[in-house]
Amino acid sequence: MTGRTGLSYAHGTGTTALLGDTIGRNLDRAIEAYPEREALVDVVSGRRWTYTEFGAAVDELARGLMGSGVARGDRVGIWAINCPEWVLVQYATARIGAIMVNINPAYRAHELQYVLGQAGISILISSLAHRTSDYRALVGQVRGECPALRSVHYIGDPSWDELTAAAGSVTAEQLAVREAELSCDDPINIQYTSGTTGFPKGATLSHHNILNNGYFVGELVAYTEQDRVCLPVPFYHCFGMVMGNLGITSHGACIVIPAPAFEPAAVLAAVQQERCTSLYGVPTMFIAELNLPDFASYDLSSLRTGIMAGSPCPVEVMKRVVAEMHMDEVSICYGMTETSPVSTQTRRDDDLERRTGTVGRVMPHIEVKVVDPATGVTVERGEAGELCTRGYSVMLGYWEQPERTAEVIDAGRWMHTGDLAVMREDGYVQIVGRIKDMIIRGGENVYPREIEEFLYGHPKVADVQVVGVPDATYGEEILACVIPRDPADPPSLDEVTEYCREQLAHYKIPRRLQILETFPMTVSGKVRKIELRENYG
Repeated sequence: MTGRTGLSYAHGTGTTALLGDTIGRNLDRAIEAYPEREALVDVVSGRRWTYTEFGAAVDELARGLMGSGVARGDRVGIWAINCPEWVLVQYATARIGAIMVNINPAYRAHELQYVLGQAGISILISSLAHRTSDYRALVGQVRGECPALRSVHYIGDPSWDELTAAAGSVTAEQLAVREAELSCDDPINIQYTSGTTGFPKGATLSHHNILNNGYFVGELVAYTEQDRVCLPVPFYHCFGMVMGNLGITSHGACIVIPAPAFEPAAVLAAVQQERCTSLYGVPTMFIAELNLPDFASYDLSSLRTGIMAGSPCPVEVMKRVVAEMHMDEVSICYGMTETSPVSTQTRRDDDLERRTGTVGRVMPHIEVKVVDPATGVTVERGEAGELCTRGYSVMLGYWEQPERTAEVIDAGRWMHTGDLAVMREDGYVQIVGRIKDMIIRGGENVYPREIEEFLYGHPKVADVQVVGVPDATYGEEILACVIPRDPADPPSLDEVTEYCREQLAHYKIPRRLQILETFPMTVSGKVRKIELRENYG
């Protein structure tokens, strides 16, 4: 598993070979093996598909896209909340070699216009509306500025029916000919990632990237055709469409959509109703589920595993997930969109310490190392540095942005994550922060993650985020933003200070405190720390 003794380098060996399939060929294998097993369930609408039915629906949409003029390599945008049609678009575009472009449902007109133009999207498939967003109106605002955009089809609208009706002009043989032309190394997906400055960048991923990553995530939680996986995480992100959809169908298991967007009660109801064996979420989702007043009334006994990712999981939350949600085999995954996404993962037989104190060890067929951010030299185990990863999972590059690609992928094809990490002697990796999130207080490097973990143990703290804010004396000062367990009895700054005094070095103790009801979140469930800094700094 490791390179030279003592260095922060690990290579994930494995007895299972990488898949050489395209996504379409892999789906065919599942249909052939499990024709009558359920592939997809939408709890809200009550719609269900066996693998045979799912394959037929995918093929119809694939032929509809071809009949609408979509050629291999054309970009097809998907701007929608979680729904069965999202999943059908994912597999249908893969069948015909079109590049599906994931568009964040929270985008407004300015961001939508940028993505439509930068990716050169020719066909857009969209929801009609969600929450405060009228997608039809937003498309109308920008369509005149996007000359490549030929047509827009709205899910649940006659324009969607027009797309599927176009299948009548394309035969199954023509679809098979198209699919036979495809390579597993073809680009198949563009996902826009938020940068710290400027517009988002389009991480371009191949069949080989995402199919294998989903497959091996599923292997490490031992998925079989018996599993039913509840997916409250958004499909537009790798967590939903790769670790979720592709990890599930590559094992003949069942995708369960609990709701169009995250609702904690809907998630637990779906697990109970569909007897789900696995549940996904970012830590804030699990916290919301555990904190439901009627949490104990749900029957979650069917659960055995699940995946927690997106941000580090507080120790106490993980303990409750294992003990109270029956997820004894829950897995922690770490990664980023540019690496398809997972690079490290805990294993089924890992003890609680490894599953709460680390993000696991390197995945099969992937390399990771920790380097000095200034020199690029691999550091010794136990030392902090920047985590880098290399292997089949590293993206092809940012769409039509070679200069931006070169900023993160070096000459050796190592992807530089921007995350600060420590590789332990046992090869397990601890994420200690983001290089850009690291607080430098009076010359001392402070990692917010360490302070957050400690404050989760305070009896009055339900959730906490630590950020650095400007300070005239020390350059940066430490602000703890706290959601209290009891809003009527929040902790005071003096209580927080006293709690930290005996356990943390003086320079790590928060000097400022902000009590909040909620944290500002991205649509994928990550806390927007930049907004906390801006609002309370």
